[in-house]
Amino acid sequence: MGILSKIFTWWDGATIGTSLWSSRNGEHVGTDAQGNTYYRSKKPDARGRERRWIMYNGANDASRVPSEWHGWLHHSYDDLPESHLAPPKIWEADYTPNATGTVQAYRPAGALERGGKRAAATGDYDAWTPDA
Repeated sequence: MGILSKIFTWWDGATIGTSLWSSRNGEHVGTDAQGNTYYRSKKPDARGRERRWIMYNGANDASRVPSEWHGWLHHSYDDLPESHLAPPKIWEADYTPNATGTVQAYRPAGALERGGKRAAATGDYDAWTPDA
């Protein structure tokens, strides 16, 4: 179902129409570490601003856009992100995808997916009453 999914679906990558439109109307400006490619329009829009967009390498997930490219996409600055990159910190972690809705999602004790068993109440709670 490869070619049909490229023609009709948008949720697992760019469609053929988007790819053709991007190559015809856009200028490739860069690629990030995950393989996502970034474009800007060759002509400004009616307001005089250039349009900027991303072509994901894989699933369309906004959490896969690095912060420096996010700033560029939203016109926070006009220069390409390479000129705004600070040196990486030793404590910075590599990208991990959003796990919400997957088997790897965080489920605390007491969650229904973990059996719904919570720790017993300890009795250290006193309910408020207006007379007290």
